[in-house]
Amino acid sequence: MFGILAKFFRFSGRENGNKFKLSIVIGLIEALASAMKIPAIMYILIGLLSGKTTGKYIGGSIVIMVLAIVIDVICKRYSTVLQTEGGYNASAFMRIKIAEHLRYLPMGYFNSNSIGEISSITTNTMEILGDVAARVVMLTMQGILETSMIIFMLFLFDWRIGLIAAAGVLIFFGVNSVMQNAGKKDSEQKVVCDTELVNQIMEYLQGISEVKSYNLLGKQAKRLNDANEACEKINTKMEMLFVPYHFLQSVITKITGAVIVACSAYFYINGTMSAVYAIGMTISAFMLYASLECAGNYSSLLHVVSVCVDKANAILELDTMDIDGKEIQPENYDIRLSNVSFSYDKRKIIDDVSLSIPQKTTTAIVGPSGGGKSTLCNLIARFWDVDSGEVTLGGVNVKDYSMNSLMRNFSFVFQSVYLFADTIENNIKFGRQDASHEEVVEAAKKACCHDFISKLPDGYNTVIGEGGATISGGEKQRISIARAIMKDAPIVILDEATANVDPENEKELMDAVDALTKEKTIIMIAHRLKTVRHADQIVVIDKGRIVQQGTHEQLMKQEGIYKRFVDARQQAVSWKLPHK
Repeated sequence: MFGILAKFFRFSGRENGNKFKLSIVIGLIEALASAMKIPAIMYILIGLLSGKTTGKYIGGSIVIMVLAIVIDVICKRYSTVLQTEGGYNASAFMRIKIAEHLRYLPMGYFNSNSIGEISSITTNTMEILGDVAARVVMLTMQGILETSMIIFMLFLFDWRIGLIAAAGVLIFFGVNSVMQNAGKKDSEQKVVCDTELVNQIMEYLQGISEVKSYNLLGKQAKRLNDANEACEKINTKMEMLFVPYHFLQSVITKITGAVIVACSAYFYINGTMSAVYAIGMTISAFMLYASLECAGNYSSLLHVVSVCVDKANAILELDTMDIDGKEIQPENYDIRLSNVSFSYDKRKIIDDVSLSIPQKTTTAIVGPSGGGKSTLCNLIARFWDVDSGEVTLGGVNVKDYSMNSLMRNFSFVFQSVYLFADTIENNIKFGRQDASHEEVVEAAKKACCHDFISKLPDGYNTVIGEGGATISGGEKQRISIARAIMKDAPIVILDEATANVDPENEKELMDAVDALTKEKTIIMIAHRLKTVRHADQIVVIDKGRIVQQGTHEQLMKQEGIYKRFVDARQQAVSWKLPHK
């Protein structure tokens, strides 16, 4: 139990951990004030049993009781505030810390880990730690502190009763320890089920169009229902598992109280305890088991807290790419790959590639699907680290740059555009938060999206759905290009940015791309002939290797993948329906 409490405090960070520690100190004062009810009761009993029901006994008892209540209320107020602030701040702090850590993980982590699992950790897990955990931890601690103070008071009045109470508490926590160990496996399973439920919900919502179009409602809903039922079963199982232990703990506390009452009566009868002490010890017995049950009932959830902390720490312990780089401003924007190789899951994706991309030139990368085109761009931008060889920008290895100083040099426009559930203006200035409205409009005009934005109900303040769900694909692409124009990075990577554009939007999108790429170093992955043929160099990638390289004219004179690619495109364009 105490190991889990210490783990939670460490996890919360120094500032929030200090709040919890201060809360414990205040809780100790609160527990002492609560325990002061015992001497207050003893004091009034002395007055009552001695016949002196007025004067110092009644007055003294009232003073002690009022003082104890006032201290208890004040301490409870401050300790609750500290616990709440510590819990929610720790949750917010760890969410930010995890988000920062995720920035520096290789992209392979996101390929092998579902968005649902990551979402579950940053939502469910952090919610448990911020809300439930803080209360569970602090209520457990408070119960332990109050029990300790009551036992301390009992020892002051009669060491024999103190020993009986201490023995009962030890037996109680022995059972509590067995309960926690028994629930350890189920606590881990509960977190796994919660994660799977979030994963299934995310998958169901993200794929709802496919689910409907292929009439998979029953099948997909079954997977979601199965995950939901698994959560229901494990939660029910945990509750049923803890019921006998809670019952046993309750029996132990009540037996301990009964033994204290019986022994107090026995000690009074044989003359070794006064009537005042015997009655006082009897009343104290009820106070003791109330505090003990508070500690025991909430402590059953401590292993859930422990699993949540471990789950969050598991992300923070993942090896990041080497990010201890320097703030570097490159002298030029030449890019060079020297004997670069890269494997993913033991499968070689890039095999001994060397390539030079001079600044302010356009390099088109073409080749069969799965040949390594996108991976090559990811290595250039250091979304992954190479296994061997090196990638340099301006003559400096990209690993020597700090991540922020490296990313300042790149803008990206992907085939699959992601827009945030925010205003269009905020989406455009995502890469430059300090940009003015006028600058946003200027970027939108260059990206040929000002007109359609102006026609929206709230213009640039129109809030778009998550992922840009409320606007068309071509509109999303142009907003993405406006965002890249706003960043104004010297290197632009276009990953099949125009692959899925409808004819109505094609001209505007190409104009937007032209505005984005003026006087820039361009690296484009493309399947369209018109976006490739005017490149300064064309690189053909197949099975992770460069198999052809040159201009359009040069490559057309060679038999190979590129010529076949062009011929196939031309045949597709010239194909017409036969006349009857």
